Amino acid sequence: MEMLNLSLPATNRFASNYLEQSTEILPFFHYRYNDEIEDANRLTELNDRQFQRIEAANHIKHFMERYPSSDAVNRSIEKLKEPNSVVVIGGQQAGILTGPLYSIHKIISILKLAEQKEKELGVPVVPVFWIAGEDHDFQEVNHVNVPIQKKVDKWTYPEKVWQKKMVSDIQLDKDLCLSWVKNVIETFGETEHTNALLEFAQEQILKSTTFVDFFAHIVMELFKEDGLLIVDSGNADFRQLQKEFLKQQIDQHDAITFSLLEQQKEISKAGFPLAIEASEHSANLFYYDSKRQERILLEYDRELERFVGKSGAVSFSEHELVELVNENPACLSNNVVTRPLMQEWLFPVIAFIAGPGEIAYWAELKLVFEHFNIKMPPIVPRLNITFLDRSVETDLVELNLELAHVLQFGTNRVKEQFLETIKDREVEELFSAAKEKLIEQYQFIEAKTQAVDSGLLPLLKKNEAYLLKEISFMQARMEEAIKQKHNIVLQKFARVDMELRPDGFPQERVWNIFYYLNQYGMNFIQDLMTLTYIFDGSHKVIKL
Repeated sequence: MEMLNLSLPATNRFASNYLEQSTEILPFFHYRYNDEIEDANRLTELNDRQFQRIEAANHIKHFMERYPSSDAVNRSIEKLKEPNSVVVIGGQQAGILTGPLYSIHKIISILKLAEQKEKELGVPVVPVFWIAGEDHDFQEVNHVNVPIQKKVDKWTYPEKVWQKKMVSDIQLDKDLCLSWVKNVIETFGETEHTNALLEFAQEQILKSTTFVDFFAHIVMELFKEDGLLIVDSGNADFRQLQKEFLKQQIDQHDAITFSLLEQQKEISKAGFPLAIEASEHSANLFYYDSKRQERILLEYDRELERFVGKSGAVSFSEHELVELVNENPACLSNNVVTRPLMQEWLFPVIAFIAGPGEIAYWAELKLVFEHFNIKMPPIVPRLNITFLDRSVETDLVELNLELAHVLQFGTNRVKEQFLETIKDREVEELFSAAKEKLIEQYQFIEAKTQAVDSGLLPLLKKNEAYLLKEISFMQARMEEAIKQKHNIVLQKFARVDMELRPDGFPQERVWNIFYYLNQYGMNFIQDLMTLTYIFDGSHKVIKL
């Protein structure tokens, strides 16, 4: 493997400004990222605060007992207990087969940055991945994209989930899942690694009971030797650690919402779009109805002085909500505003690994953090990675394509230019002349028809349109025949797009890690982990 660093803009304007650490966006954050002085300031801040390190470590140890482990995992758990330990943390939803590649890229980012920070700071740094199991948008996690007949095809896991269940509560039908996963892997084509990958997938499915289980088993099997720790935000035991913080969120709900809206005003003034949907009624908490297994977003009704669910599904006074937390904290969960707060209360975070969208919404939380007299951690952009097969690299050279341009825009513009060069102008002119002559002759025929029998005019027009259509059809066939002469070149354009910019999107948002495990083997992840990554905002192209 070989790595190439490219300077590319992020997928949104705000994130691009953040990568540049421009003066426009710096006021929305407490720290610059990847700055030694800022890291030292952050350590000082963390040392002045208290954390439930022992309790968190014990919970993680118990939670992770069911998943693949190693001495490295055990060392990470022990490091978390140390009074000066800090964590590098990031999270994602539990996508089936781990979802798009960016989930894997985020885990690699967490592990490599933790390794780097431990060397630089001389304190124990623990990599933690936060599985967003409390999320209930099943449609975001129930599919993968596969290449079918040189096109991107979305394959959705066939089991339906009608309620707004937390992903942590969605049971896995093992037989159905195994059949579906086998079909997915078969679409990748058989290689010397396919049988091992099928065995790997079957093993993880048989050990799993829920979607989060399936995700966690795969992730820990792939990264157990790197000391990764995982938590599931939908886990009821994990919620026990959050009780006192949930009470603070209930008590301070008005201040949280006010701070958010005030910060959003500043973002808007700077000309950036808002990432978080909020109103003055937002309570920024969900209630989980265990009987209906449905997650209900709460709002605060000031007239009633009650927390209410949509369409009056539930209703609580502040006192009732606090009592619920005392009795069963698993019935409440965080939203996009309070989840970062909860994470900050639970862990001594030296760095949060964020995707482009996350960077934008964290900027809207600065005043929320300040309300609680704490600072947001340094927000470090996750590694943006593209895998480049050597055969595709050869195609790029032969087509005279610039890699950076293809990663941003695909090949359409250059391909259209090529198609212009191979057009047969004489054929175009012949068919164009034929159409013009036909239209001219039919004008004469139309005048004659008008004089003889005007009732025949609609039939005449229909006849003319039919003949023009047939000429266009033949022209298209001729043009297609010309393209076929250059099919090898056009196939190269198609292959480059499918690999690097499928359907016009970045590779990491479309393809899944199992495609690469099938192509390059089960050691693919560990090979990636041997590379040296610099968190400088550049795009990492890894040549395979």
